[in-house]
Amino acid sequence: NFGVNNAYDTMKEIILTAFDHGVTHFDLANNYGPEPGRAEINFGRIFKENLRPYRDQLIISTKAGYEMWPGPYGGRGGSRKYLTASLDQSLQRMGLEYVDIFYHHCMTPDTPLKETALCLADLVRRGKTLYVGMSNYDGKTMHRMYHKCDDVQAPFVINQNRYSIFDRTVEKNKLLKEARDKGKGVICFSPLAQGLLTNRYLDGIPSDSRIAVDPRFLKHSALTPERLQQIRELNDIAIERGQTLAEMSLAWLLHDDAVTSVLAGASKP
Repeated sequence: NFGVNNAYDTMKEIILTAFDHGVTHFDLANNYGPEPGRAEINFGRIFKENLRPYRDQLIISTKAGYEMWPGPYGGRGGSRKYLTASLDQSLQRMGLEYVDIFYHHCMTPDTPLKETALCLADLVRRGKTLYVGMSNYDGKTMHRMYHKCDDVQAPFVINQNRYSIFDRTVEKNKLLKEARDKGKGVICFSPLAQGLLTNRYLDGIPSDSRIAVDPRFLKHSALTPERLQQIRELNDIAIERGQTLAEMSLAWLLHDDAVTSVLAGASKP
């Protein structure tokens, strides 16, 4: 919702509405766009024009790991060269001196974990980021990365993974258990399953919905009769609790002590 095809005024209103309601954490990545870098450019403009006086009240995070630019060093990976160059580019796009959290965006088995961890530690020492995190790791790999980061004193604090009532992968691959055991947080993206865990689709597919407008992450095939029945039954439970389905879905995640926060990708204020 912060790419080349989105209205700048809408982006700005989303960010400022969130901030005015107490949301202080804004999550980005080098490849968000869909044109790589575009979300950071747009956020940087909003930050410069509206939020710079409040920098010390904000948590701004970004990530690197997926394909970013053409050539031998901008593809998927976790090498020192790629991560260092990517964070420098992200800071330039956003007009920041540092980010609060820098994530390795995905597991990259071709790069030794030791190299990735050492690079993340160096980026902290250089003042480019305050903390580091891992995104889309499974429990086994996160366990190994925890020890690599501890060895080089990289302040690894959080894991970012997809997690919702409809997606229990972090339970199955032991990421949630490892995070709890190691005292590392989990922040959940797609906590509303791209809008399925809301009242948006109870009566069909709205013309302005994610399925209808931007099916990159949520396709028509996801809304099967069986899934729709689940949504309706969950909605009935939420009503009994005096909540909307969205409120109940977020509460379901946040009741777990291992879950630090949730990331909602809003398309309108």
